Amino acid sequence: MRIAIVTDAWLPQTNGVVTTLSRTAKALRELGHDVRLFTPEPYRTIPCPSYPEIRLSLFAGRRLRASLIDFAPDAIHIATEGPLGLAARGYCKRHRLVFTTSYHTQFPAYVRKRFPIPERWTYRFVRWFHNAAHCTMVPTPAIVEDLRENGFHNPVLWGRGVDTDLFKPSDASRDSRASPIFLYVGRIAVEKNIDAFARMKLPGRKIVVGDGPDLPRLRKQFPDCIFTGYKFGRELVDIIASADVFVFPSRTDTFGLVMLEAMACGVPVAAYPVPGPVDVVRHGITGWLSESLDRAVQGALTLDRADCRAHALRNGWARCSEQFANHLVATTGPDTLSLAMPEIRNGANRGDNLPGSLRRGNCNEDRPTNR
Repeated sequence: MRIAIVTDAWLPQTNGVVTTLSRTAKALRELGHDVRLFTPEPYRTIPCPSYPEIRLSLFAGRRLRASLIDFAPDAIHIATEGPLGLAARGYCKRHRLVFTTSYHTQFPAYVRKRFPIPERWTYRFVRWFHNAAHCTMVPTPAIVEDLRENGFHNPVLWGRGVDTDLFKPSDASRDSRASPIFLYVGRIAVEKNIDAFARMKLPGRKIVVGDGPDLPRLRKQFPDCIFTGYKFGRELVDIIASADVFVFPSRTDTFGLVMLEAMACGVPVAAYPVPGPVDVVRHGITGWLSESLDRAVQGALTLDRADCRAHALRNGWARCSEQFANHLVATTGPDTLSLAMPEIRNGANRGDNLPGSLRRGNCNEDRPTNR
C-alpha cells in the first residue's frame, strides 16, 4: 500500500513527534508498504516565532499538493497542525478524500505559554482542524478523554513505543559513584517546566540534556545544574542509564516518550500526576507521581530498576505501529484499511474487495471506556 504521512515536525528537530513518526514509518516499510513522509525538508522555510529550531514551510502548499497527486496514496495521515498539515487538509477537503490526523502536543497550552492568546481560541482552531478527519489518533487514554471533553468528535488511542535494543541498562556506569544523579532529557522550552526541576534541592547532581530557546536563561539562572546540550545514540543512552531518577517536570505533555526510554534503561521516573505521566508511569513500580516533585523523587529512589526495564520491554514499536495501521482509512471512502491483511498487501487498493468485517470501519471501536 501507499501511505502518505504529512508532518511539519521533522529533522533536525529532536523530539517525540519526530521519533514516533520515523519509527512508525520504518515499521510499516518493514511490512512491505510504500510509506512517504512529506516534511519541510525540500521546501523553503522560516523560523517559528519564539522557537527558531522549528522551521515553517509557509509557501509549500502548491508543491505539496502536486507531490500528493503524484504519489496517489491509498491512505493519508496528517500528523501536525502547521503549514504543511493545513495544506494537506485543504487538498483532502477540496478533493473529498478521507484522511486521519494525530494530536501529538497540547497545542493550546503551548501557545498560551508563549503568547497572550486564550486557550479557548486555540482549541477552536484545533477542533476545526481535527474534526474534519475520520479519526484523530492520540497517545494516551487521558488525552482521549480530554479531547472528548473539548469537543473533538472521534479521538482514538495510538500508543507509543521504545527501542529496547538501544535503550538498556548500563550498571557499570553507576558502580563507582557516591552521590545520586537526577536527570532531565528533552526540549529546553517554557512549556516543559524545567524550572521546577532546576530549583530542587537534591543530594546529588542535576543534569539537563537537550537544547531549546530557554537554555541560555536556565544556564544563567541555575549554575548548580549541568547543562550538556543535545546528546544522541550511545552517548545519550549511557547518560540516561547512569541516572538514579529521571525527573519529568512537564505538566503539558501528551505522552513523554523519553519516560519510556528512561524506564528501558532501568531508571524510575518522578513526575506530576498529570496527563502523560499518569498513563505512562506505573505509580510505585516504574516511577512515583506526586504534586510535590521532592516527594516523587524520594519515592522513585526506593523502586526496583528491574521493574522499569520489564515494563519497557512490553512497549515495543511494533505494537504501536500496528495500532496506527489499524486506524488508517481509504482515501476514497470510509473503509478501514487493516494493513495486516494479505489481500491488501498483495495489491488491493483504496478499500476495494475488502472483507465485509473491514468495510465501513469505525475508529470508535478502540476507544477506552475509562482511564
